[in-house]
Amino acid sequence: MPLARDGYCERVKRLSILCQVIGLTLLIVLTPVSSRAEKVSVATIEPTDLVEYETEPEEVKRLIEVSLALTKKKLGYQFGSNSPKKWGMDCSGTVQNSLSGLGLGEIPRSSWNFYEWVEASGKLKPTPVVTATDDPVFGDLKPGDLLFWEGTYETGERRPAISHVMIFLGTLKADGEGVVFGASSGRRYRGKTIHGVSVFDWNVPDEESKSKFVGFGPIPGLRKEEVKPVSIEKPNPLKTLLENLVKKSEASPP
Repeated sequence: MPLARDGYCERVKRLSILCQVIGLTLLIVLTPVSSRAEKVSVATIEPTDLVEYETEPEEVKRLIEVSLALTKKKLGYQFGSNSPKKWGMDCSGTVQNSLSGLGLGEIPRSSWNFYEWVEASGKLKPTPVVTATDDPVFGDLKPGDLLFWEGTYETGERRPAISHVMIFLGTLKADGEGVVFGASSGRRYRGKTIHGVSVFDWNVPDEESKSKFVGFGPIPGLRKEEVKPVSIEKPNPLKTLLENLVKKSEASPP
């Protein structure tokens, strides 16, 4: 059980005084109180609760199933973690964990690297001015697509300042609203405040927000490319005969 912040600081203070009394040098590495101190609060659904699930290709169904299985483990939000064994994961660690068993090769670790990954595939859809999920640009959004935000926390000088990534799961049958998957501390799902690996409401920041939704795109290699069959026209003897007769009549002198 992690110590509360006040109790932790009090113990450090007492230890420091004791060391001063006996003439020792105290070296303490202070680390943030674990985010496990924040009570885990998550939500989950079944794959069949999604409108699109039954008609999606098998590889997308598998991603949805793996992702929703993680929401049932009651994992908290743990910055820097990509493993359920640490009792929680951060946003990019959660996405990486979900994709790791799908045969996609090396999976990025940070939200910025995920953004670069999709951008390099040539299928990133930038959305620099979007402030609502009913924007026409989302007509191309599909289950399994990665979603990107910037400005959810300070990222230094890198541009774009990608700071958050999630996976779009689809539309909930019960209310017709979108559902996304990932990890967060403070986002909501149908009125419930979430702290952990969970499903979340699909929404984007408004114009007044410091954070911005910047783009989305398919996970490289997830959806098998649909190859349209080439139709081969079978020879039609009657059509061929008529075409030959026309050619002969055109070539004959009047």
